[in-house]
Amino acid sequence: MDLDDSASRVHSPWSPFRHKTFSVIWTATLVANIGGWMYSSSSGWLMTTLDADPMMVSLVQVASNLPLFLFAVPAGALADIVDKRRFLIVAEIFITIASTAFAVLVWFDLITPVMLLLFVFLIESGTAATSPPWQSIVPQLIPRPDLPPAVALNSVSINISRALGPALGGVLTAAFGLAAPFWVNAVSNLGTIGALAWWRSPQNRSTLPAERFASGISTGLRYARHNSHLRATLVRAVAFYLFASCYWALLPLVARDQIGGGAKMYGALLGAIGVSAIAGSFALPWMKAKLGPNRLVAAGSIGTAGTLILLGSSHAPLSAIAGCCIAGISWIVVLASLNLSAQFALAEWVRGRGLAIYVTVFFGSMTIGSVAWGEFGRAGGVPLAHFIAAAAILLAIPLTWRWKLQTGAAIDLTPSAHWPSPVISEAIENDSGPVLVTVEYRIDPANRAAFLRAIEHLSQERGRDGAYAWGIYEDTADRNRYLETFLVESWLEHLRQHKRVTNADRLLQDHIHHYLKGAVKVTHFVAPRTE
Repeated sequence: MDLDDSASRVHSPWSPFRHKTFSVIWTATLVANIGGWMYSSSSGWLMTTLDADPMMVSLVQVASNLPLFLFAVPAGALADIVDKRRFLIVAEIFITIASTAFAVLVWFDLITPVMLLLFVFLIESGTAATSPPWQSIVPQLIPRPDLPPAVALNSVSINISRALGPALGGVLTAAFGLAAPFWVNAVSNLGTIGALAWWRSPQNRSTLPAERFASGISTGLRYARHNSHLRATLVRAVAFYLFASCYWALLPLVARDQIGGGAKMYGALLGAIGVSAIAGSFALPWMKAKLGPNRLVAAGSIGTAGTLILLGSSHAPLSAIAGCCIAGISWIVVLASLNLSAQFALAEWVRGRGLAIYVTVFFGSMTIGSVAWGEFGRAGGVPLAHFIAAAAILLAIPLTWRWKLQTGAAIDLTPSAHWPSPVISEAIENDSGPVLVTVEYRIDPANRAAFLRAIEHLSQERGRDGAYAWGIYEDTADRNRYLETFLVESWLEHLRQHKRVTNADRLLQDHIHHYLKGAVKVTHFVAPRTE
């Protein structure tokens, strides 16, 4: 049994609510998410009244997802560098101001298709800035054993809002006019701002200076490149979101053209997705225990293919609602499994950037997919686009099966602090570099093959923690002697390496030491400065 499965059995799905901070912030974000889904569904429907061309309708989804593709990684770097709480407060204030301006334009009937897309892009740019830090603060709100149910509860929050938001938006539109949902969205963020102002986040007690913005981005990308568990999660994410984006992008046209319904029908379809996703959230621990995360994602992909087929062939409300019910369950099991896999694959010091990369892949796939399926819908018809997406998502299951999701079972990514401080003869400036680190090993020749296999895994750890070049060399005069080398950008970055090494890395290094004869010898070289 893996760790997340056992945790789901021992800990109640409601256990995160025992922590007051989590409860307050969860409630505030639920209200904000309801307002967000009111605005999102109303934006999609508003476009069908302004321009019903399939490409224009799908561009609403593009404008919604593109900012997260463009800005999530810079936002993730900032989230790891600056105070997350203050960063979130500033970004939420920006979203509130932009949402208010959007509501004013709709209220005075000044909105055009281009302005609609522009404001959706602007508001979602604020969401892009907040998405990585929102996800990365979850482990600060609850202890690690409660992380799986906390991630599931955050998904429940999103899907409660997805169920209620469109329905409430339709009611408000009918009662008070099209601008009403946009006004509610603007006001709904105020609770989130208040909750963040009330919360006191744990302080970063590092004695080292904060990372620079550009360096933080490159370090995060390097970490992702050398993290096999995160890469596997990203591959599985592309294989799902690229094709699931089809029904999100074209659902307004299914409601309007295939079924012949109005805004209430569109809201009902979105509501069916949300309600079924909530039901799927409660069944998630049981399904995960029965199937495990990899087969659960495959099952969600199969369910999504069924959704696409039903929506592509629907000309009556009943079959479309049935397809949306399957969509909600499938969406939540895949979303929660991939999100948790990404969380478990990341060390705390890089969590914001790692989750930003996941968010970038998530919404990049949704953006590219929305454009593609909008073009398919324009060229071959909306039903054909759904059928092609269904076939593609089924084909992706066997093609990506070798990339396994992370369960957190055997990885302890807490800092180990077991590296001794470097020996120096005089003070070294933080920006001195690059730094060459050499590690000398002496081994028994009988252990050569096992040692080289183990040291290859160590190269990934060096890359994750900040090294940009690595090598292992064998002494031609002494076959028992090996020299590992790696380069780091600066002395300060190497000091950060000492803070970043984890207990999982320590286990790997201890494993390598079983093959050694005697102690290792570590030497540091710094590029000399010319006066």
